[in-house]
Amino acid sequence: MNDRKRTLAILNYETYDRLPLIHFGYWVETLHKWAAEGHITDEDAKGYADGNSIDVALNKRLGFDFCWSNTFAWNTRLDPPLERRIVEQRPDGSRVVMNEDGVYIIEKTGIVSIPTEVDHLLKGRKEWEEIYKPRLQFDMGRIQNGTAVVDGHSLKFEAGGRELLLKQDGAHPHGLYCGGLIGVIRDWLGLVEMSYLMADDEPLFDEIAGTVCELSYQGTKAVLETGVQFDFAHFWEDVCYKGGPLINPRVFEKKFGPKYKRMTDLLKSHGVNFVSLDCDGKIDSLIPIWLENGVNIMFPIEVGTWNASIQPWREKYGKALRGIGGLNKHIFGYDRAAIDAEIERLRPLVELGGYIPCPDHRLPIEAHWENVQYYCERMRKVFG
Repeated sequence: MNDRKRTLAILNYETYDRLPLIHFGYWVETLHKWAAEGHITDEDAKGYADGNSIDVALNKRLGFDFCWSNTFAWNTRLDPPLERRIVEQRPDGSRVVMNEDGVYIIEKTGIVSIPTEVDHLLKGRKEWEEIYKPRLQFDMGRIQNGTAVVDGHSLKFEAGGRELLLKQDGAHPHGLYCGGLIGVIRDWLGLVEMSYLMADDEPLFDEIAGTVCELSYQGTKAVLETGVQFDFAHFWEDVCYKGGPLINPRVFEKKFGPKYKRMTDLLKSHGVNFVSLDCDGKIDSLIPIWLENGVNIMFPIEVGTWNASIQPWREKYGKALRGIGGLNKHIFGYDRAAIDAEIERLRPLVELGGYIPCPDHRLPIEAHWENVQYYCERMRKVFG
């Protein structure tokens, strides 16, 4: 039984021989720390990408099987992206930069945390119609320039790429990235301005949301119509924080529920029955909306300060809801006793079925190489 068959068996509540060991990738700072410690080379740290040959080699050395976020990714963002430029150089060495999304952020050399946003190019209909909307139209170049990575080899989505995807042995599940329906809007506007726009100019907000969702639909449809078979689809949102959603659930249900349903109906019509969604934060109040509209795998189930777990969700929603994630990523910076305790905490969750443990985000900079190896060894002993 290979990792693809194992994964699908678990998601289908069927028997399997052992858990696949899945990860969510690594923060670049983690890889550079490991390079400084001599575990990997500087070239490995600089060249890593989800699913590429460096990732495959790391999997073998650490003990993982594959990266869940390694999906076929086509261009769901602004095309072309906005030109990144320095707007202001400050006396303290920091600088204000306008990034590729038109977001003005503060950067400072050596600081690697999420940057502070100070302004946004998108302020109203003028910028929307002149700058953003033209960059969110679908054309085939968006998928023809996309890539998938299979067994460490990058495949362009053209005749040769399709053939290889169809003929490869299916050792790992194939995922199709479908973008995000509201997360990108939050990126462009910022949380405060997005909230004001919904109240002050609802028709414009609805037009932005409709354009984003139409692009996602048309691109996903074009990929599926090539005939390539996918095991799961994957969305990204990041529209929650530690206290709950960044949008009123009633508003989310009204404006985005039908859009998700349209997408998942399209996916199901092409045999894609598992739909994974990546949203950080406390997602509890949005789960029933996603589930009702065809999203059935929650990822990465951040443990956080609120102890997110699939167990209460399963008790509430039943086996229709699956999960991947839920392993506290911070244990890799502790000791072996903490790792053992976390694995024991996962035992009853795995027994629920339809759930595969995975670190609840990319491995952070405090992760020790030896601890990650130990975790993989222990998981194989405990779960087959």
